[in-house]
Amino acid sequence: MADTKRATLTWRRGMVFEGGVAGKAPTVLDAGGPEGPSPMEALLLALAGCTGADVVSILEKKRVKLVAFSVDVEGARRDEHPKRFTAITLTYRIKASGLSEEHARQAIELSLQKYCSVTHSLARDIALRHELALES
Repeated sequence: MADTKRATLTWRRGMVFEGGVAGKAPTVLDAGGPEGPSPMEALLLALAGCTGADVVSILEKKRVKLVAFSVDVEGARRDEHPKRFTAITLTYRIKASGLSEEHARQAIELSLQKYCSVTHSLARDIALRHELALES
């Protein structure tokens, strides 16, 4: 049987919505202001979180001792409606002792090509690029 996810989002005021998944901390989305990420920014965060969790998990299974890890994500959108993403660039910043560039790239490729559910939920015509910044 398929794994079904459920969430609820409730309008608060203006373009502010609050919601989430039962039993977890609520999330605020703000389509018009500073109270939280917009829905499109939340999509970028979901992508970064999904692939980031994969990469960390893969590297930990390889017994890599992470010192620092982050994912920068940037999305280019159409000017006309629907203002969907046409290109997304992920920059992985990894600091770990003894991590080779080859192993880091393998972990990223595994995430993007096989494991990250968010990546596979995006439209196939979105140009998805990635970069690696290995820090010493």
